[in-house]
Amino acid sequence: MLFKSLTSATFLVATIVTASAGDISGAGATFPFPLYAKWAEAYKKDSGNGLNYQAIGSGGGIKAILAKTVTFGASDIPQTLESQAKNGLVQWPMVMGGIVAVVNIDGVKSGDLVIDGATLAGIYSGAIKSWDDPAIKKLNPDAKLPATAITVVHRADGSGTSFNFTNYLDKVSSDWHDKVGVSQSPEWPTGVGAKGNDGVAGTVGQTKGAIGYVEYAYAMQQKLTYTDMVNKDGKKVAPTVPAFQSAAANAKWSEATGYYEVLTDEPGAESWPLTAATFILMYKEPADKAASADALKFFDWAFASGGKMAQDLDYIPMPATVVALIKQTWANQIKTK
Repeated sequence: MLFKSLTSATFLVATIVTASAGDISGAGATFPFPLYAKWAEAYKKDSGNGLNYQAIGSGGGIKAILAKTVTFGASDIPQTLESQAKNGLVQWPMVMGGIVAVVNIDGVKSGDLVIDGATLAGIYSGAIKSWDDPAIKKLNPDAKLPATAITVVHRADGSGTSFNFTNYLDKVSSDWHDKVGVSQSPEWPTGVGAKGNDGVAGTVGQTKGAIGYVEYAYAMQQKLTYTDMVNKDGKKVAPTVPAFQSAAANAKWSEATGYYEVLTDEPGAESWPLTAATFILMYKEPADKAASADALKFFDWAFASGGKMAQDLDYIPMPATVVALIKQTWANQIKTK
């Protein structure tokens, strides 16, 4: 559904990164990159203007906007109002989506396995070392689980996907909370690192016995096997758009100061526990006001015309009421003249 092949995805990367000097410049999260690539392609056709977006990870996006080397930064790590004020930035959510656990186990297809938060934390802490561990077998009594050692794959770069993933583990596991905590670049107790969602997806796809976490679009793109999960309400759920929407519906954006909102482990019988928003960061008083105005035109177009493309790639567009709030924020806080 996402891209016809990895080759076409690579082409989109090249198209964006090699954009001309006059194009809109941004950098950051890999979580929304498949969608931003699609939007960039369509916007170029509609307006003639290009987008130079480099998917370098949320940590890189924050560094890039603070260094003023791009017009906007993109991050899945929401910045507090205090941080925004300190750095003269404005933040808003652009789109929402799901993070999934992906595995490479012979004979196991997507949806064959279910995993809960405590077990996932046990795997990533190194306490659960093989696929036939009793904790996994208890959740999957009918599955044929091999004695294969688990290869844990995590992000090697500063990552908003890691921030949301560890935020979830921190909520569901007191052991994880005490020993590791929440971070874009945690001190992983075990495993091997890979750069970007695409790097984690590629490593899992090439490694028997592996487990990783990626944005859902990457699992679809690389045809990876994903697990179902047990949510906050104790219900088994599959990663679907309705499940992402159920979790996203809990967001109270109008009450979220500076749009600070984390959507992991949300209640609801149908809610996917690893749901996240991705954010845009821009300066209130940009050095290049014309460039910032061009960027806002692109984001305005994306909100107005990009919803169907977002849904086609299994992202959740921002509700119209929230878009109205965001546009008011632009008008009140970003000086483009």
